[in-house]
Amino acid sequence: MTTTAVAADSSRRDTRQRLIDVAVELFIQHSFAGTSLQMIADELGFTKAAIYHHFRTREQLLDAVVEPFLERLRDVISEAEGLRGAHARADHMLTGFAQLAVENRVVSVLASDPAVARMLRASREWDALIERQMALLADVNPGPAGHVKASVVLSGIASASGPTFAGIDRDDLLAYLVETGRRALGLRVPRAQS
Repeated sequence: MTTTAVAADSSRRDTRQRLIDVAVELFIQHSFAGTSLQMIADELGFTKAAIYHHFRTREQLLDAVVEPFLERLRDVISEAEGLRGAHARADHMLTGFAQLAVENRVVSVLASDPAVARMLRASREWDALIERQMALLADVNPGPAGHVKASVVLSGIASASGPTFAGIDRDDLLAYLVETGRRALGLRVPRAQS
């Protein structure tokens, strides 16, 4: 590849990432449903045609926003599934999801946006990831109570990691989310942390 081609490819990736970053900020401010490609173009000083060069639809843009999170979530789920014991699996899933949510505050916006929820639940892969997460957390208390607790923990983490709590130090927020999740699920605090 020539130097010119490498520079063009790098510039294209940088522009694509800028689009994603601005989209995340606008999703946080206005929700996914309330953010148009034109709003993103306006924020960057681009034409809508320039956006189409990278993303043909808002849904393609949403996929680009969500994919890095999903990739890390897949890893957390797989790691948790590889542990012995329901409590160890649930604790790893809880702490891993809380960490992802704190690092990616757009999770709270996406989780609370019905348009996004419908779109993601329509994806078999996403639906399977949610089911695997739920199973890891619910396994501590088999039956309906476990599923209710798991749902409360996942939605609570997603909600509390959002813009409403942006003023809380991220390490403190993570600790609060994990502690609250452990209490809700009935998990013991690991000995190394007590």
